[in-house]
Amino acid sequence: MDTMVYKCVQHLQTLLFPSVCRLCGAASGRVPGLCMPCLADAPWITTACPCCGRALPAAHDAQFCGRCQRHPPAFDATTALFHYRPPIDYLVKRMKFSGELTLAPVLASLLAARLRTRAAALPGLLIPVPLHRTRLRERGFNQATELARRLGRELNISTGLRCCQRHRNTQPQSLLPATARRINLRNAFSVRNIPRARHVAIVDDVMTTGHTSNELARVLKQSGVEQVEVWVIARTG
Repeated sequence: MDTMVYKCVQHLQTLLFPSVCRLCGAASGRVPGLCMPCLADAPWITTACPCCGRALPAAHDAQFCGRCQRHPPAFDATTALFHYRPPIDYLVKRMKFSGELTLAPVLASLLAARLRTRAAALPGLLIPVPLHRTRLRERGFNQATELARRLGRELNISTGLRCCQRHRNTQPQSLLPATARRINLRNAFSVRNIPRARHVAIVDDVMTTGHTSNELARVLKQSGVEQVEVWVIARTG
């Protein structure tokens, strides 16, 4: 949809269907949206490692966290909006496990707003972390795809929905100890039919240890991509 037409549709929706905050129920004035008090109280990440997105103390002197200095990941940068804790974890879980896909535009729009403020060039392609076809059939949707579609629309970036494939039905990372997560994802992804894109961003809902993004970034770079970012709504740790 043309950007101007899309914005007109958004304006008409605001006039005809006033939105309420998805957390407290107060009028938010956005479609969809969160009210200003709830946004102000959200657990925003204010200081973070630019490489992995892990929150850092405000007085942190080094550019990167110690872990990224010792063991640089395959991806080059991470943008994470929130700490993964209440009430953001509630919104992510409602979207992911209860199928409330109307929350995807809420969260993606907040991330898009952050990304518009940066000085660095935006990537030329967004790649949602793929689900295995069995998991996709069970859930009925991929939350990373829903977020990537909205981000692509708002930032005018192409979305590669079929560029990457998850060909092993790995166990959910959240159910595994940290030491087993990297092994669980080994050779889980493959890249196919990727457009000529030197700079891409992987899109997901939450980053925990970063093993999923790291494995996907590794195969993307093997396929010829030069720069890989990770964009997530929330970050644990």
